[in-house]
Amino acid sequence: MKTVKLQDITLNITDGKHGDCESEDNSGYYFVSCKDVRDGNICYENARQITERAFVETHNRTLLEPNDILITNSGTIGRMALVKDIPETYKTTFQKSVAIVKPNQDLMRPDYLYYSLLNCVQQFVNESNGSAQKNLLLGTMRNFDIVIEESFEKQEKLAGILKAYDDLIENNQKQIKLLEEAAQRLYKEWFVDLRFPNYEECKIIGGVPEGWKRLLISDVCETIGGGTPATKVNEYYQDGEIRWVTPTDITKNKSIILLDSEKKITKLGLERSAARMVPPYTILMTSRASVGYFGICEHEVCTNQGFISCVPFEENVRYFLLYNLMYRVEEIRQKASGSTFLEISKKSFRELEIVLPDSNTLEMFNKVIPPLIKQIEISVKRMSQLSQARDRLLPKLMNGEIKM
Repeated sequence: MKTVKLQDITLNITDGKHGDCESEDNSGYYFVSCKDVRDGNICYENARQITERAFVETHNRTLLEPNDILITNSGTIGRMALVKDIPETYKTTFQKSVAIVKPNQDLMRPDYLYYSLLNCVQQFVNESNGSAQKNLLLGTMRNFDIVIEESFEKQEKLAGILKAYDDLIENNQKQIKLLEEAAQRLYKEWFVDLRFPNYEECKIIGGVPEGWKRLLISDVCETIGGGTPATKVNEYYQDGEIRWVTPTDITKNKSIILLDSEKKITKLGLERSAARMVPPYTILMTSRASVGYFGICEHEVCTNQGFISCVPFEENVRYFLLYNLMYRVEEIRQKASGSTFLEISKKSFRELEIVLPDSNTLEMFNKVIPPLIKQIEISVKRMSQLSQARDRLLPKLMNGEIKM
């Protein structure tokens, strides 16, 4: 192994555009920021889209292509992605909060360099500048010392071991997506298209199937807000064991299932705040800023004030309510208001109308959906275990603790 400067094993290290681009919805040209780089990938779901002209202008600087490595270099330092050979890559450029590292493939396997850099995240954080917001300067990156294997054979072996974990994680992500899409399709078929079992024999009365009821959200569930223990009081957070969920825990999550939260609070913190424990599998909906993201957790949790938590009065309503709300996200967001950030109030949310199916239809729905939710939960846990195993193995392989 030898120590080299990062600039000596790369063709270029630069960042994205220092300025704005003209937006254009559904253009197919992406202007990604640091928020769109996570979990080793570029996440296109909420990435901003720009005009073709703006893309061409910015792309001349970034020239993104497969096997490039992206590193977030402003705000949250060190989230990375190894760029894949997919159609979106050729229509993607990025903001200045993302740096691009182009490996010299005559010297370095891109996937090996990616994992080597992933092993250096804390060093990147330590070498960042700024008090209000951290920034990793391009000069710092270019002169960064990195320890590498010179042998291509060893590079391939080391990267291959870690990539096997990432491939399994990606397969689980695909499985989760398919299961969640299946549940959403079933909800739409039954309750939007009204193609529920035995629908041919059902009369429509007043615009809804016979036996179904027009109600308000307040008629079917309790709505609970949240709170934040004083952040300056260490006793409220130190060695906390109570899961305390913030909107970031939900928005960054790749599934409806939430396994854990970034921060925990103590019992004293719970008692001294507006936070309130809610039961397992409560529907957690973000109600402030990023309105209309959903999650459920198999454990009791409490939330900060950026949520409305929905606890159904009747158990058989739980999953119908979850998918009803998820289907109506745009309607919910239109009810939100505010100048600094959007927020939907509990009052406005509780006044939303809902058409509740009869008990027989709900019973049939509840025979199909819970097994899908359970499969999603199993895949999420498996993905978490694989991630933890990979993260434990990464430094041991990259630092030469495990000999190849």
